[in-house]
Amino acid sequence: MQKGALEVIPNVYQLAIRGANVILIVEQKLTLIDTGFPGSSARIADFIRSLGRSIEEISLIIVTHYHVDHSGGLPELRRLTRARVAAHRDDIGDFKDSPSYPVIIRWLLRIPFLSALRSVFFIRDSDKDIRLEGGEILEVLGGLEIVHTPGHTAGSISLFSPANKLLIVGDALNKRHWLPLKGASADLAQALASVKKMSRLDFEILCFGHGRPLTGDVRLKMRQFLAGIKD
Repeated sequence: MQKGALEVIPNVYQLAIRGANVILIVEQKLTLIDTGFPGSSARIADFIRSLGRSIEEISLIIVTHYHVDHSGGLPELRRLTRARVAAHRDDIGDFKDSPSYPVIIRWLLRIPFLSALRSVFFIRDSDKDIRLEGGEILEVLGGLEIVHTPGHTAGSISLFSPANKLLIVGDALNKRHWLPLKGASADLAQALASVKKMSRLDFEILCFGHGRPLTGDVRLKMRQFLAGIKD
């Protein structure tokens, strides 16, 4: 297993690239959840090759939210594969005024000679093939449910596999503090509501956008956190 990679459950791998996680699901076809920063495709391709497969076998890319550490590698992966791309409708577009990016980034992206960088900071409508609403069941892992978990961004999604009791949350949850980081989130009240929604799911393994997964009594810990929050 390569450095920064681990097998979460059989045929589901988490690969950390420059501090951001991508998830690879290995079935007859390959599914990639998030794409990492720009320039991550070489590491992804090397890892897939180490499994005896090819990056060209990726048939579906699911983006949990539009931040550059999770969707920045999308343009290059679209060039390397024929994968269909799925993202929530509320995270598609040029969000130059989005509150979930720091003010300095929003300001810089308005400068004409830097505006070309928007394609790696946002998910353009032309970059997606499947516009998600939340509630869809994808034919992955025996049925992978799309759970709309806004707050970090308006279109943040989590992915729930009931058969494996696995929940993949991107940055909808923060491993240390449960709620996503305030300075990089659009609406913490929405984020808290999303944590409550997730706490009702029957999962035992929790995968984040950053850091190693949590297992065991993770739902109990989440509910203890929620119990300490005053409405």
